[in-house]
Amino acid sequence: MALESRITQEEIKKEPEKPIDREKTCPLLLRVFTTNSGRHHRGDEFARGNVPASELQIYTWMDATLKELTSLVKEVYPEARKKGTHFSFAVVFPDLQRPGYRVKDIGSTVSGRKGAEDAMTLQSQRFQIGDYLDIVITAPNRPPPISQRMRPF
Repeated sequence: MALESRITQEEIKKEPEKPIDREKTCPLLLRVFTTNSGRHHRGDEFARGNVPASELQIYTWMDATLKELTSLVKEVYPEARKKGTHFSFAVVFPDLQRPGYRVKDIGSTVSGRKGAEDAMTLQSQRFQIGDYLDIVITAPNRPPPISQRMRPF
């Protein structure tokens, strides 16, 4: 008999986050995979020790916001600095029920605009050290990717 958690995204966001002292806390290595294909990498692209080629390695903390991560990615990809560029974030983590990985949309940001999810942190999305971050970068003149949360089904 399987038990299912009934914790909603709102409840996760309401949990008080412990402040992280960045002077005393060692940063974690965040493996970030980017794409401009309009969709996130599939979970099977991470199977058996393989990972997509477009990897960035970022040292950061669990209280890093999506906006902060966006600015770090823009330092590496000059074409992503254009105002209106859309960044869609997903956490890639091991699937505990079957071999492989799962991909979970966690939020998005837009370069040059303030958004509701800008202040969302890795910690608030239950990111764990060892998980990957997948980012779809969409140019301003293209429609942003459709996330799982936006689909009507």
